[in-house]
Amino acid sequence: MIDYSDKPRTRREALCRMGGGFGMMAFASLVNESIARAGGGLNQAGELNPRALDHPARAKRVIFLYMNGGLSQVDSFDPKPMLDKYHGQPLPGGPVATERKTGALMRSPFTFKKYGQSGIEISELFPHLGECADDMCVVRSVHTDIPNHEPSMLMMNTGHTQVGRPSLGSWLTYGLGTSNHNLPGFVVLCPEVPTTVGPPLWNSAFLPAMHQGTFISDKVERPDQIVGKDFDPKKLVSFINNKDFTLTEQRRELDLLTKLDRLRRSGEEKDPHLDGAINSMEVAYRMQTEAPDVFDIRKESEATLAMYGTGSTARGCLMAVRLVERGVRMVQVYYAKGDPWDAHSDIQQHRVNAKNSDQPFAAVIKDLKQRGLLKDTLVVCGSEFGRTPVVEVGGGAGTVQAGRDHNPFAFSMWLAGGGIKGGMTYGVTDDFGFKVADKPVHVHDLHATILHLLGIDHTKLTYRYSGRDFRLTDVSGEVVRDIIA
Repeated sequence: MIDYSDKPRTRREALCRMGGGFGMMAFASLVNESIARAGGGLNQAGELNPRALDHPARAKRVIFLYMNGGLSQVDSFDPKPMLDKYHGQPLPGGPVATERKTGALMRSPFTFKKYGQSGIEISELFPHLGECADDMCVVRSVHTDIPNHEPSMLMMNTGHTQVGRPSLGSWLTYGLGTSNHNLPGFVVLCPEVPTTVGPPLWNSAFLPAMHQGTFISDKVERPDQIVGKDFDPKKLVSFINNKDFTLTEQRRELDLLTKLDRLRRSGEEKDPHLDGAINSMEVAYRMQTEAPDVFDIRKESEATLAMYGTGSTARGCLMAVRLVERGVRMVQVYYAKGDPWDAHSDIQQHRVNAKNSDQPFAAVIKDLKQRGLLKDTLVVCGSEFGRTPVVEVGGGAGTVQAGRDHNPFAFSMWLAGGGIKGGMTYGVTDDFGFKVADKPVHVHDLHATILHLLGIDHTKLTYRYSGRDFRLTDVSGEVVRDIIA
């Protein structure tokens, strides 16, 4: 029961009491955002600590579809007829030196087909994405530094191979702010934590905590569903729900606290931290209604649900579109727990993964287009590295398998929307898809291009820490201007 006695309380006493009533806010970004708001960190448009754009932006938001584990480029978006011709023969130039022992060249077991007016060749694994070929730019010449999952995932997500750097989403919210203060600026969706790296992939590191990514589990109880009869969006964000007080009671407490704050403010020096704490409670209150609503995909039409298909990836992709529609700056959708695309033993594993991701990935493009959001939403899709064109010689007995090892020297990613030229490929790998042969795109170049599309010069987006100006692209990176419309 709420105590409305007239006994005077200091603001600090009131905050201690009210803090327990509103519960623990797990959305740290929003709490810290409220403190920033109390200190005057918002512009007239309501954006959090925005910096001036360096040039006109082509995109306002980003959806990053992440195929953790390492998609094979020669089995997906980079067909290599020479692999068919020289199947079973040694790779010219000697054995491949990546991570594990490898053998002879191995053809792709999947056929390729030309799609759209552009005629982009895409594997049979991705027929739904093939329908979107004219909206996509397939970059076939991406490369990175290290052939191991953890450092390569850190590189793709933070621009560095070691833990301790801010993530791409954190840099974006730091540079651009957010337009909806009832939701986090950066959201990460995955059924369970991907790989052994986990949270450092969406960490804010030395940037202010308000830029931390918020992880949400989008696990589906039954893989043949996108929403089941027991689906409850409040469970996805259960940590913002107050079990002790109704919304009406919380509103009364907030109003009382605000009144107490005004009464005690006279003659007191302004305390932005106390004001920020009060604002954070306001955010928590609003979140309890808006967050469950944005995750309630049951509100979508049957046609929209059918377009995405079933399973966790479908749910995550649909939630991503709904989140950016509400003003979230970046949403990252990881395919699944661990490294599911890591096809060491059998490349046919890709068939299962593609079946679960092809339709929802394509639905992101189609749905954004029908909502009028594709033109200013950048969609990025890829892995931390690719795979070798040669067979991996695995197993304790040294038996030859039908899988491929890690390959940091060349892999494919695709982009769509947000100022990207659709219906084109960029870059070339060698005859066997092992190394980049023309127009290389390092991860730093990819990041520089993403920032450029959002109106940011990657060399100017810096943060002073430990005596040095840090940036997402470290000390390198060039914008890939040929893929920009």
